[in-house]
Amino acid sequence: MSKVWAFDLGASNGRLMLGSFDGEKINLEEIHRFPNSPVHINTHYYWDILRIFQEMKNGITKSVKMGHKDVISMGVDTWGVDFGLLSPTGELIGNPYSYRDEHFQDGMEEMLEEVSKSELFSRTGVEPAPINTICQLYTIQKKKPDLLKGAKCLLFTPNLISYFFSGVKKNEFTITSTSQLYSYKQKKWDTEMLENLNIPVDILGDITPSGTILGPTLDEINKELQIDPVQVINIAGHDTACALAALPINKKNTAFMSCGTWVLVGIQVEQPVVTEDALAWGFTNEGTLEGHYRLQKNNMGLWLIQQCHKVWEREGHGINYEEQNLLVNEAKPFQHFINPDDQTFFNPKNMVTAIQGYCINSGQTPPETKGEFLRCILESLAFKYQWVLEKLENLTNTSLEEIHMGGGGIQNHLLCQFIANATDRTVHAGPIEASAIGNALSQWIALGEIKDIQEARQIVQRSFATKTYYPQNQINFSEAYNRFLNLI
Repeated sequence: MSKVWAFDLGASNGRLMLGSFDGEKINLEEIHRFPNSPVHINTHYYWDILRIFQEMKNGITKSVKMGHKDVISMGVDTWGVDFGLLSPTGELIGNPYSYRDEHFQDGMEEMLEEVSKSELFSRTGVEPAPINTICQLYTIQKKKPDLLKGAKCLLFTPNLISYFFSGVKKNEFTITSTSQLYSYKQKKWDTEMLENLNIPVDILGDITPSGTILGPTLDEINKELQIDPVQVINIAGHDTACALAALPINKKNTAFMSCGTWVLVGIQVEQPVVTEDALAWGFTNEGTLEGHYRLQKNNMGLWLIQQCHKVWEREGHGINYEEQNLLVNEAKPFQHFINPDDQTFFNPKNMVTAIQGYCINSGQTPPETKGEFLRCILESLAFKYQWVLEKLENLTNTSLEEIHMGGGGIQNHLLCQFIANATDRTVHAGPIEASAIGNALSQWIALGEIKDIQEARQIVQRSFATKTYYPQNQINFSEAYNRFLNLI
């Protein structure tokens, strides 16, 4: 039995999952979970990276006490774009900024005076956005240049944490690909563009392929946690790359969806798609475990429902998921539509009133009951994903036959069914813990216990249940989709 520690860190919580592989099937067990969110100090948002690191060590201690002393490796996956800076002696220079820090928005506007969106996109394949690493570095260089003057090395979040455990400073391909610092044509840092923007390139260091073994845990870590040395692996460090690796896709023309608070919709491509349409429609290209790319669009997901639940709970009228499903089924279909990705819904104080206001402003009767709100959200999400799939087919000149969904959002069965209905495609949903599973798979491939991604996906299919949804009510959904398109 081969055991690995998969640290799956999100922008709201982190967890340690124990992956076990007997040569045929994988078992996944949650060992430790902890909250994670940016800390607001003096107009800035930071990640409390040392507390995250301590919680990870707490998870290892808990795992050992549970009897898991024979773990052979560990890997870390996180959200994209953020990073930490190290001094010449390897000390962390302050807490890393969070991509939610508002001062990067101003930096984006200034940066676009020196380089156009189209050039940024064509050189890196990444959709220009204030959260991107390139914009963060540009802003820091303009407003806090001393931070970069004292820096010797930049490490992205999963690679920074791997350094804490191993002492080895290496950035990994999938997480690097989110930064907009990387030239996919040259397969290295885009030094020409960065120098033109006065961003230091000497701090960027080496980029390793996914699945590079960095080395054993440091002696100090082993003594503190009372463990034997464990191999630290630079797995596919971006959580979406991990999630895609865990989806048992067995047909070529299959779209993937990584579902949660956000929903990422895309397909696998050999090389980035950097056409004018791809840029105009808001697509981006990010790395995969195999060294290829995901052509994808980031979309609003279950955030809308989560925020409505918060409003109802605050008002003393909370509902559970069983009640939610009943209320949706009782509500009349196709009465209200929203554009889920409208800026109105990014972070309103009250999501319920934001949805009502959007409907009124767009000439619709606003929803009133909980069921009407929920049905409005679910139908609008499904129709927006259909729009994205149409654009993907246009960009790649392919016909996408099926959809494979993974992540916690697939537990909303109505959403899965509505997506099948709206897109007129068969939807396969599973596994739920896609990012953590992909993390573990990346480790076993690096260790030579699993041959490649194809074998890994076959193992996932044997190990975890999937649910299939078939299209229903096509005539009604097709007519409603046309009304949705006219609205947005």
